[in-house]
Amino acid sequence: MNSSMSALDDLRIDRGGENEPPPRRRRWLVLAVATLAAAGAFWAWVSAGVSVVTAPVRQTEAGGPRVALNASGYVTARRAATVSAKTTARVVEVMLEEGLRVEQDQVLARLDDTNVRTNLRLAEARGAAAQAALQETRVWRENADQELRRLRELAANHIATASELDRALAEFNAREAQLAKQTTEVEVAVREVSVWQQQLEDMVIRAPFAGIVTMKNAQPGEMISPISAGGGFTRTGIATIVDMTSLEIEVDVNESYLNRVRTAQPVEATLDAYPDWRIAAKVIAIIPTADRQKSTVKVRVGFEQLDPRILPDMAVKVAFRDTDTAGTAPALAVPKAAVQRVEGRDVVFVVQAGRAVLRPVKLGTPGPDEAVILSGLAAGERVITGGSGRLRDGLRVREPRP
Repeated sequence: MNSSMSALDDLRIDRGGENEPPPRRRRWLVLAVATLAAAGAFWAWVSAGVSVVTAPVRQTEAGGPRVALNASGYVTARRAATVSAKTTARVVEVMLEEGLRVEQDQVLARLDDTNVRTNLRLAEARGAAAQAALQETRVWRENADQELRRLRELAANHIATASELDRALAEFNAREAQLAKQTTEVEVAVREVSVWQQQLEDMVIRAPFAGIVTMKNAQPGEMISPISAGGGFTRTGIATIVDMTSLEIEVDVNESYLNRVRTAQPVEATLDAYPDWRIAAKVIAIIPTADRQKSTVKVRVGFEQLDPRILPDMAVKVAFRDTDTAGTAPALAVPKAAVQRVEGRDVVFVVQAGRAVLRPVKLGTPGPDEAVILSGLAAGERVITGGSGRLRDGLRVREPRP
């Protein structure tokens, strides 16, 4: 009986193991539960919003005069020159580099003066020969003068004939003419020497005025010429010099808005390289001619004070101030930390309905701790000055409770 029961027990199937999942299925199940939990936590965090610090937009009196016109232009130099030579020659020495400050008449380069020196020595030799010939002619003229006086005395005493007197007079007149001619030749020789001395001086290139070297155009061994030569192997200049004290702004103003600009009008300039730097300037002159194709008039704007950061050909934006308008433009102030630079624009993030809203703004002259907003915001709005995450337009945010 026991053996029969034991045999039946051995034939029984144990189904208890079917309720336990295999190890791989357990791992996937745990991973799925963890993912769902993380997604729930992230959704809860997003729903709650990013914690931010805000500040109210307040009214200020720092707006200054209203802006009559906005325009753009470039920094230019009234005194700028590409220094060249008066003659075609080979460069033997260049004594400058970009960024070097030079003074007026400072030597910039030297040209090959071998031929000039040779011609100068030849002219000096010709001058010496002309001077020697002049001295000889003076001696002969003095001799002819003495002979003429002696024959006149003899003729008065009826000792010398009239023909002898005529020959002496002709000889004296010939020597007199020869003396005048050789005196002129000596003067010509002296001037010829002066010409070659000037050409020798022209082989030394000097700075026409004090300034900064902005471009080096030639190297030793190259040919330089005052005129353009074919083939592209001849330089037309040694270097470009700019007088940094003559920097100003040139702006093209549309004809339709020219009535908003006048001489001595205050201007606020902003370089594209330094967008947060407001530069005081004023209108120097309105050029009395218009561009027919662009329908613009050129306006010259001068800086109130120059700065080493201002460089030629920099792009600049200018705001012409309307000082005739009574009162000042309404302006608002926010902490400087609220203003950001996005894609070349000044923007702030405003909290609206629990979200961060990107708002472009126009800045005025900033204060020590605050940024002056001329347009783009309203008094009483709250701007984001800091937070725990990176802001973007439409991001849900939350302010800390007081």
